[in-house]
Amino acid sequence: MLLPSDLSSGETVARKSASRNRQSLAQSGARLEELAGRIFRAQSIYFYQLLGITVFLVAFGLVMVLSASSIDSLKASNNSFAIFGKQAGFAVIGLVGLSLASLMPLQWWRGRAKFLYMLTMGLQLAVLFVGVEINGNRNWISIFGISLQPSEFLKVAVVLHVSVFLAAKVRDLDLAETWGRAGVMMAAAMALVFFGRDLGTMLIMLIMFVGLLALAGMPMKLLRLVGVATVIVIPLALSIGSGSRIGRITAWLNPSAPDPNGYNWQAEHGMWAVSAGGIFGAGLGESKMKWSWIPEVENDFIFAVISEELGLVGALVVIALFVALAFSFFRIWQRTSDDFSRFVVSGVMIWITSQALINIAVVLRLLPVLGVPLPLISAGGSSLIATLGAIGIVLAVERENHANPLSGRQGRMPQTRQVRRTR
Repeated sequence: MLLPSDLSSGETVARKSASRNRQSLAQSGARLEELAGRIFRAQSIYFYQLLGITVFLVAFGLVMVLSASSIDSLKASNNSFAIFGKQAGFAVIGLVGLSLASLMPLQWWRGRAKFLYMLTMGLQLAVLFVGVEINGNRNWISIFGISLQPSEFLKVAVVLHVSVFLAAKVRDLDLAETWGRAGVMMAAAMALVFFGRDLGTMLIMLIMFVGLLALAGMPMKLLRLVGVATVIVIPLALSIGSGSRIGRITAWLNPSAPDPNGYNWQAEHGMWAVSAGGIFGAGLGESKMKWSWIPEVENDFIFAVISEELGLVGALVVIALFVALAFSFFRIWQRTSDDFSRFVVSGVMIWITSQALINIAVVLRLLPVLGVPLPLISAGGSSLIATLGAIGIVLAVERENHANPLSGRQGRMPQTRQVRRTR
């Protein structure tokens, strides 16, 4: 038999439970409303500008990958669309990743930066022991049958992790504490990539890191010291490694010398493709050099096919698109006042633009062959997905700028208030 006191306590428990359920439903509704607002709310012109250029470059890249890879793909698998099909799948995954990355609040990225750094460093370390070697570079790892290049994702993780660290120290910089620790983070990442003999990716990371530290306010004396060290380290890195790398560099320095090992083959035929294109090109799909005359034509040397098929006009349009992409990054950087966000935008901007310049310079024989893909255009899943993910984070920054317009139009880098020098 229930007593009145039992009934009263039961009613109290029921009311509390109902109240908790209502609060939980209200919180879930608020979160869904916030997510819907982030998805459907109109964004700034700079957001759509960066997104539009990115999507156009990806679509253009798919067309050029189909054209450049059709012959090699037919020889390898009796299917002219095999490489294109894989690249189209990577593009879908990358664009979905870009969308999700742009919807995540910046605080979410800030809180997970260290975890992402440790995860990608662990994957890059695993490459040295269980990695797959391709063309002399041990920079890939197979996970559940999927080939992955951790160094591409490591770029994103290091930018996030170092940006969090510098944002916490930017107002009160200590020479050893700040720049020393930031240098160790970056040097560790570059060392793991270099031990995998991927010199091109290491150079991209080096340029990105030095540029990020310079924009973060590194003292000029220390910056000069880093510049001198870079000038010394790069030739040493070039001279240490596989014989084919040294041979390619030697052949680049002496283009008229005898080349019995064919180190100049790829670069020479790339230049022939550029020359054959003339002003207006041979026409889309009409490249002759893609008929097995240029190794990795859909990857590192896709700009040669662009120049041959679309001519000087097409090549200049591609360069103009990357200039417009860099300008979009810069405009978002100007609108951003938060230290962490500014460092992230700076790092991604330097990474993508410098990689595009190096790839084009290699095809034009201004640099030796380094194995660096053309961002958003060259075939390669890891590079495309990582690059789109990084652009998605920049779009998330611009979402925050648009939501807080008064705080997002400072247009200046934060100045350090006090610099402590350790003895």
